[in-house]
Amino acid sequence: MQPATVQTGRNTDIASTVVATMRELGVLGLPRNYEIFYEALNGTNRELSLAVISLTNRPTQDDLDRIGRTFFAQNHGPGIVEHARDVLAKELEDIAALLRSERSHIEKYGRILDETSSGLGNRSLLSQDLLQKIVNAMSSATSSTIDHGRQVASTLSEKTAELESVKSKLEEYKRLADTDSLTHIWNRRAFDKEITRIYNSNKGILFNALILADIDRFKDINDRYGHPVGDRIIQIIAEIFQTSIRGDMFVARTGGEEFALIVEGASEDTTYEIAERIRALIEQTPFTSSQTGTNYGTVTVSMGICMASEAESPEDLYTKADRALYRSKVSGRNRVTKHSAMAGRAGKSWLLYKKD
Repeated sequence: MQPATVQTGRNTDIASTVVATMRELGVLGLPRNYEIFYEALNGTNRELSLAVISLTNRPTQDDLDRIGRTFFAQNHGPGIVEHARDVLAKELEDIAALLRSERSHIEKYGRILDETSSGLGNRSLLSQDLLQKIVNAMSSATSSTIDHGRQVASTLSEKTAELESVKSKLEEYKRLADTDSLTHIWNRRAFDKEITRIYNSNKGILFNALILADIDRFKDINDRYGHPVGDRIIQIIAEIFQTSIRGDMFVARTGGEEFALIVEGASEDTTYEIAERIRALIEQTPFTSSQTGTNYGTVTVSMGICMASEAESPEDLYTKADRALYRSKVSGRNRVTKHSAMAGRAGKSWLLYKKD
């Protein structure tokens, strides 16, 4: 594994830099705007930084909200859904109007056919001139109907493409709403749905396990080096989780410095080996600043494991894995504990985390 680096700029007050930059660009001091500039100036999201750099000297609020919807969809959900609803309503009304027009055109064509049919039925009045007029009328009406049908088909195709685009955007929003904006792994919302899924079948209960992880003494890291460094450490640990597991495993950031891993199709011993391997990788990873060379020291995590078969519900599974995590904390941190191996299995004291 390549040495991990923590990118951090000058240890000045980044909040002051953000406010000064927003003031210089004439950006309103809205919380959602502050979030954009904080993350961009923090440098932890390259795509976001490039999007902000590409803005004009006086960006509009619409420009900023577009960036917000792209990178912070979970905070712009109501606006995204409202916009999609408006587009869907307009497109469906256009389609309804198009179908009404087609119906009217077909009804008109039917009346012409009835009239020409009546004319042909009265043989006593038929003449070559009248027959030619009837043929011409039918030919013109048929051509017009065919052309109109082609236009309707073309327009419907365009409307279908537009609706597919809206559907795609909503699906992308759903994905982003389930994604942690800092680490780009699943978030607590997605985790809650995934852990619930386990108890939808006996197979899920028999073949799933939960690993909970918590960065040790993370508050000390933030207090000593600042939140940008803490954020970068969280990102690196998330990357270690992602690159150390199978592609079908589910990993999420469930809180500030907390992670969850759902392992399917593995025994308790194998689950323990997975957790232990990740724990060791994090402990062995150097955390240094690429700009100043500052060494932030060893970062470790504590973990707790519980098999789904040991719990009666998603809430019970989480509680028991959390108790195992707590046991790892009180036993010295930087270790993995199985819930099944715990004696007494006492409840959690939240005073523990005040020390971290």
